[in-house]
Amino acid sequence: MRAMVLCAGLGTRLRPLTTLWPKPAMPLFGRPLLRYALSSLSQLGVREVAINTHHLPEVMEAVARAEASRAGFSLEVSHEAGAIQGTGGGIRGLSSFLSGGSSVVLNGDVLFAVDLRPIVEAHEASKADATMVLLPMPEGETYNAVELDAHRHVRRIAGQGPGGEKLSGWHFTGVHVLSPRVFDFMAPEGPIDINRDVYVKLIEAGGVVRGHVVTETDVYWSDLGTPQRYAATHRDVLFGQVPMVRFADASPFVGMLRHGLSAWAHPSARLGDARVTGPAWFGERVVLGQGVRIGAAVSLGAGVRVGDGAHLNRCAVLDGAEVEGGRLYEDVILAPRGVRVPMTGA
Repeated sequence: MRAMVLCAGLGTRLRPLTTLWPKPAMPLFGRPLLRYALSSLSQLGVREVAINTHHLPEVMEAVARAEASRAGFSLEVSHEAGAIQGTGGGIRGLSSFLSGGSSVVLNGDVLFAVDLRPIVEAHEASKADATMVLLPMPEGETYNAVELDAHRHVRRIAGQGPGGEKLSGWHFTGVHVLSPRVFDFMAPEGPIDINRDVYVKLIEAGGVVRGHVVTETDVYWSDLGTPQRYAATHRDVLFGQVPMVRFADASPFVGMLRHGLSAWAHPSARLGDARVTGPAWFGERVVLGQGVRIGAAVSLGAGVRVGDGAHLNRCAVLDGAEVEGGRLYEDVILAPRGVRVPMTGA
């Protein structure tokens, strides 16, 4: 089985962080988001993967090649020059790579701790043209609903499609399982959306798109699409609300040393005389100056340096950032080049 990770999005809601990295390359606990997606695919048995690029393509490709090499994948790259082609157009650009049988397509900019194996098995047993992986609608969110009939067939997406009676609404996770027939419903050129354009057309022509509702309780999903959602996910990981064990050796806790009761540090991290409350996480080659205080819900990514007397509380410091000493940093994401983004707000 082959797979594709969608990596061409602009990440506009996370600017200015996404002026440094495409969102799938953005660090979360010292690992690009892409690493978590590749870990899920590796456990499925996938060894051939493709990505599409558009925003900061050289950065995205370099990160993808490093991550694919680390995980033992071969990598195919499709670059979208000019206009971004949308989710459908991105998949269409890799149709020759994906059309040999069932394939898995993931959004590269989410954290989804789930076992993909039963999902793929159910898709293949169903003989459906496609499967959309769904969850209950997150409380308080306004994502577009995917509506299913009593047979768990998709009948409407974001208000589009033939509809029906007694439909139930669900949240789409960004994971698809595709059969080759899907490519027959793609426009030959121009931007297209896999959900609103391709699937709706397929359903109206009598095709079957299944909704696979994940019912297990030990799963976790976040799109990290805003600074507030990134912050919430960051806190959830530190407070043990995310089953990171599902990511095997891609988990940020693998190979870490315990520091006190609620902190984890890479063996190469130099914490000096820091006072650490925690939970906190210190990545590779982190260096803390004298008199540093680390409060709750703090992570410091690879290569971070913190100046003397700095005090950090509820902060994510991303790989390569330098933190000026003698100041309080609270409820903020810090990144290289002096980029800082508040974690709170609308």
